[in-house]
Amino acid sequence: MRLLVMACLLSTAALLPRALAQTPPAPAAKPCATAEYRQFDFWLGDWNVKNAAGKDVGTNHLVSLHGGCAMQESWASPSGVTGSRLSGWDSSRKQWHQTWMDNGGNVLQLDGALADGKMVLAGDTNDPRTGSTTRNRVTWIPLADGRVRQWWEQSADGGKTWTTAFDGYYSRQ
Repeated sequence: MRLLVMACLLSTAALLPRALAQTPPAPAAKPCATAEYRQFDFWLGDWNVKNAAGKDVGTNHLVSLHGGCAMQESWASPSGVTGSRLSGWDSSRKQWHQTWMDNGGNVLQLDGALADGKMVLAGDTNDPRTGSTTRNRVTWIPLADGRVRQWWEQSADGGKTWTTAFDGYYSRQ
């Protein structure tokens, strides 16, 4: 029995240096580590939102989710409107995708990209009562003073003319 124990100890001792010298496995690649996934990071954080006239119109909380693969927005206005938005880079389509839903039953789906330092996303909504289509274009602009401007425009004529639906200025809380 003693010989068996000694033989096991000696064989383990002989293999130990080789096992310790092996290179540990490389960490798994992070799927959302490319620069495209960081393009909207300027909007992360907690914000107070005012309109162009300086009136308080809401608060916003944006967080990174799922290892940086998605961003979630939580909006609340003084009038009681609440909403959430999920945004993320779609690597298969090489564009950003965003879905907004609020307590009024509204849904807005947008797609687009970063262009000239501005995030520009667009998508259509359909009014089931009238059958009309509205083109939506939302632009997020990082401003030099640290604020972010969100400018939402709508077109009822296929993009020939645009009206402003929302013009918000986000200041960090």
